[in-house]
Amino acid sequence: MKPKLHIIICSTRPGRLGPKMAEWFRDFAKEHGKFDAVLVDLAELNLPVFDEPKHPRLKQYENQHTKDWSASVEAADAFVFVTPEYNYSPPPAFFNAVTYLASEWHYKAAAIFSYAGVSGGLRAAQIARLQLSNLKMVAIPEGIAVPSFPQFIDEEGVFKPNDLIAASATTVLGELFRWTTGLQTIRSA
Repeated sequence: MKPKLHIIICSTRPGRLGPKMAEWFRDFAKEHGKFDAVLVDLAELNLPVFDEPKHPRLKQYENQHTKDWSASVEAADAFVFVTPEYNYSPPPAFFNAVTYLASEWHYKAAAIFSYAGVSGGLRAAQIARLQLSNLKMVAIPEGIAVPSFPQFIDEEGVFKPNDLIAASATTVLGELFRWTTGLQTIRSA
């Protein structure tokens, strides 16, 4: 059975283009063949600002939205966070979503697919990696950065990456698979 890769769309604002890039990456990951790739959209999840009365480490969730989010993250073996850069950082929805849970994230690999202006979202990616490592995740250094991202969206609204972006995606998937395989041993101990 292939490991399950959740591709999490972190932007929730109207008019966002993150879903276009995430859809391309999901299809790319399926072609790659090592993962069962699934899209998870934080806008559809619609988590309110963290509202659980007990600390997430206890896993004593009271709200159905938290129970559903917990089950989704628990089911995944690895993650790719597709995130824009807002003020040199991932969007608030990213921080809120990861804050909801604790042990569900532990010992799982993650990569960042960032997009922005000239920076390609690299500053947001670094902040995201720091946050994820605090949750006992392995946030791999390899990532996908899309600078000046609107240029890669065609007239029909389809994301059309260049060769460098596709090569980065191949590298990310290879490293994620390596780490995911190794971390399964740690999680089962």
